[in-house]
Formats: sequence, C-alpha cells, structure tokens
Amino acid sequence: MGNKYLSHGPDRATRVREMFSRLAWRYDLVNDVMSFGLHRRWKRQTVDIAAKGKTAPRVLDLCCGSGDLCFLAERRGAGPVVGVDFTLPMLTVARRRRQEAGTRGSFVQADALALPFSDASFDAITMSYGLRNIADIPRALAEMRRVLAPGGRAVVLDFGKPDNWIAGSLYAGFLRTVMPAVGWLFHGDPETYLYIDASLRGYPAQRGVKALMQQAGFSDVRYENRLLGTMGINVGEAPPA
Repeated sequence: MGNKYLSHGPDRATRVREMFSRLAWRYDLVNDVMSFGLHRRWKRQTVDIAAKGKTAPRVLDLCCGSGDLCFLAERRGAGPVVGVDFTLPMLTVARRRRQEAGTRGSFVQADALALPFSDASFDAITMSYGLRNIADIPRALAEMRRVLAPGGRAVVLDFGKPDNWIAGSLYAGFLRTVMPAVGWLFHGDPETYLYIDASLRGYPAQRGVKALMQQAGFSDVRYENRLLGTMGINVGEAPPA
C-alpha cells in the first residue's frame, strides 16, 4: 500500500512540502515523543563531527526544518550559519525560534538540488532527516560537494537500516505500529508518520549513501551507526586544496 505523501515521480517535492507544511507547528514536540528525546543527542553528535578541528567554521544546514542544527552550531562557536529548507512553514518556525533565542543565523528558502551559493562557500555542511526525502540524492550530494570548501566536512544524519535482522524486525514493527498512532494523535493523519517506513524502503541508507558520497567526489567517506543501526551518520570530506 502506498503513502499519499510519497511519490517517486515528478511530484515528489510537492508531496513532501505538503507533508512538512502540515507537520511544522508540532514537529519538535513529535520528534521528542517518537525518539524519546534521543534525536537531540544524535543532532549534537552530527554538529560536533562536522565542526571537529575547525575554528568558527562557516556552516550550512540543509533541510534545516525548525533550525535545531543551526542553533547547535552557533552554540558551539560556528561562524556564519545558514539554514536552508524549501518548506516555508518550517522556516517560519525556525525564524521565530531565532528571534526568541536572539541568535544571528540566517534561514533561506531554497532547493537542496540547486543551492544559491558559490562554490566552496562552507567549511561544514549538516543535514538531519532530510536526504531520504530528496527526489534526486546523487544530485543533492553533488551540490553539497560543490559548495563545500577544500578540507570541509559534510555530515548526514538519517534513519538507517540495521544489519541485524532481529533489530531490523523490531524496528520495522515500531515504524508500522507506533508511527501511525503518533501521526493520528498529533496531526489527525496516520500517513504523516507512516511516511517514514514507506520512504525507507527505497532509501539506500548508510551503506548506499556512503557509496553515493564517494561517487560525488567526497574523500574519507564513512558512516557511524546509532541505536543498532536504526540511525546512521554518514560523513564525507572535500579533499584539501
């Protein structure tokens, strides 16, 4: 059975934007509920990996949503921080949070497949729970590689696929039973969070993303598993000049 928010055709971006526009106002609350707060730890680790060894790096956060990673990067001493998303309600939440926190980061509405930035503009690029939703993953990775400065680092956090079949079975059961209940409770629509399971079926996950990053020209490509591989952190670097 398909999911109304998932398409593998030309309307994929439209459907994803529709879904996240619906989720925006309770997105942070639901993330805390469905991950038992663990997503905050994984996001901190993503930012730490991206900025490790760099002084005041220029940071780009793609598919920034409500801005979590942007605020984390600023608190860790990053230089200019830019968050990009193509869903205006998500950016509205991020800008409101920025105003409340008094931070300086900027938020830009743009498509990850055609970034409005010059080559080598950023020292670190992060993305959390966004790559899986992009219509053309190789093209998105190529854009990330283009705007990453020599010696820079890109780090992608997303749902993964466990190697262990027991962990994989339990994980799939959780996504197919608990997630629709969460969607119904918070948004009146079980398909909003059943989307996660549906989108994972065609997603290359940790190992596939590693291969695609290598093809896009990243060096020192690797990945780290979290929670028995149900989450993956992919890392790639731009070769030094």
